[in-house]
Amino acid sequence: MTQKEYRIANGMELTRSQHHPTKSVFVISDLHLDHANIITYCQRPFDSVREMNEVLIKNWNNVVKPDDLVFFVGDMALGSSDEYIPVLNGNIYFIWGNHDETSYPDSMHASVPYSYKGIDFLFIHEPEMTPSEFKGWVIHGHHHNNNLKKFPFFDPDKKRINVSVELVKYQPVSLDYIHCLIIDRHEKIVRL
Repeated sequence: MTQKEYRIANGMELTRSQHHPTKSVFVISDLHLDHANIITYCQRPFDSVREMNEVLIKNWNNVVKPDDLVFFVGDMALGSSDEYIPVLNGNIYFIWGNHDETSYPDSMHASVPYSYKGIDFLFIHEPEMTPSEFKGWVIHGHHHNNNLKKFPFFDPDKKRINVSVELVKYQPVSLDYIHCLIIDRHEKIVRL
């Protein structure tokens, strides 16, 4: 099986549009476009940087429509992101990542608080930088797939969600899906 066949079989490479019919909100972190070492470091299923860049951009655009809202939680590209931002669908809020350069758009934020369907979220690249007074759910990146015990995709005990690309099948994840995970977890606890 080739890398491409593996990605397609495991939902890591989308071959067609997955657009939701209504306007949606998405989150994702740590694309690391143009970063050759990230392929080995995070065991990404790509044979080259070019292949990785193409699949990540294709996946993004197969999920996100031009009018959707995307919270990008840091580390877009190694070096300048100028060539990538125009080709990515959606209205993008950029949260500063530790590998991001100063050439990013003026809309770059250290963190963004956001309330969605009654749940307070904070989008921040490094979860360790979360202000102690914040009591909602933290959506972060930074930790990739290198310490899943401490930084899994969904951690209801610490109220954290890690949206590094390796944990979300190399594509943006909808805030509706995350909301459902949180509500489902809450309802199960209430029923016990």
